[in-house]
Amino acid sequence: MEYTQQLDTALNRLHEEGRYRTFIDIERRKGNFPHAVWRKPDGTEQQITVWCGNDYLGMGQHPVVLAAMHEALDATGAGSGGTRNISGTTVYHNRLEAELADLHQKEAALLFTSAYIANDATLSTLPKLFPGLIIYSDELNHASMIEGIRRNGGAKRVFRHNDVQHLRELMAADDPKAPKLVAFESVYSMDGDFGPLAELCDAAEEFGALTYLDEVHAVGMYGPRGGGVSERDHLTHRMDIINGTLGKAFGVHGGYIAASAKMCDAIRSYAPGFIFTTSLPPVVAAGAAASIAHLKADATIREQHQTQAKILKTRLKGMGLPLIDHGSHIVPVHVGNPVKCKMLSDMLLEKHGIYVQPINFPTVPRGTERLRFTPSPVHGPREMDALVRAMDDLWSHCALNRAEMSA
Repeated sequence: MEYTQQLDTALNRLHEEGRYRTFIDIERRKGNFPHAVWRKPDGTEQQITVWCGNDYLGMGQHPVVLAAMHEALDATGAGSGGTRNISGTTVYHNRLEAELADLHQKEAALLFTSAYIANDATLSTLPKLFPGLIIYSDELNHASMIEGIRRNGGAKRVFRHNDVQHLRELMAADDPKAPKLVAFESVYSMDGDFGPLAELCDAAEEFGALTYLDEVHAVGMYGPRGGGVSERDHLTHRMDIINGTLGKAFGVHGGYIAASAKMCDAIRSYAPGFIFTTSLPPVVAAGAAASIAHLKADATIREQHQTQAKILKTRLKGMGLPLIDHGSHIVPVHVGNPVKCKMLSDMLLEKHGIYVQPINFPTVPRGTERLRFTPSPVHGPREMDALVRAMDDLWSHCALNRAEMSA
């Protein structure tokens, strides 16, 4: 077996399809977000503006968060020292789980090292707790949910995106006595559309199913206290398990589930993805708890965030760009070709100092490649003017004109 040759073949295939992923080396600087420094391969530096980050509210730079992390670092040092089972549970972890349980009005919460792991570990563990469990999954659910469902060895059904009638048909065709769970998201990150949460809950209740909601792209940003779309729509009590992240709106790192005390206890006791991994560093847990506590009381920043997203959408629409707008904070511009998408991303960076990563297959289906902008409260008028001018310049006057980009 020529292992190196096989690796070359796999990588060359990505290059030929125009979807080989490159990472640029950027340095975020405290107090200067969304501006950063791009360290080029030749060793030179360029000032850039980040327009594709998931630090949606700029909380990764917030003084309240940084102060809490400095305090914890000075008090405890760097790492946690072990798994949650073995010396890795501290007052900071307990405090953070209490904040999360309160945020979602649940009895308990359980921390994981990422929201990906939280989804994967929880969904792959549930059939151990409910033998014969059938999981019904929206076809556009995140890869972490798909992986957890795939690995659990139980029965699964995939319903068409946001198609509650199809979900009902699938559940009606199964054994009414079988345990069931419906898994879906509140905000789907690539198109920015919302899940029909109330209707999904109605269907789940009709067939005696548990509900599993991924609020990753909504926690901190929707609802009176940042509890997500389920809080905004007064549906939190109808969600049996809520998954969320600490690495987006909360600006730090990690993931979690919030649920009943017994559900969290059972996942804690049976999920290998929780049991056998080192816990979050106390400094990270402290920063996340401070961020959550602050955003529970600060609705202004959420309002500013929504305003910035609406302004950017309005301006891009005014230029005639093929914007995908479902009313959320996510601003995708359809390109439809991986090579052109990467080329446009490169030109924005090199010519205008604007960083937005191209989104290609398998993250989105082939032919739907896009640039995905994530405006934040700290993207001011100057940054937005620069982005709009750059998009107008490249879309209208370069070789990548409107007709070619739509082809």
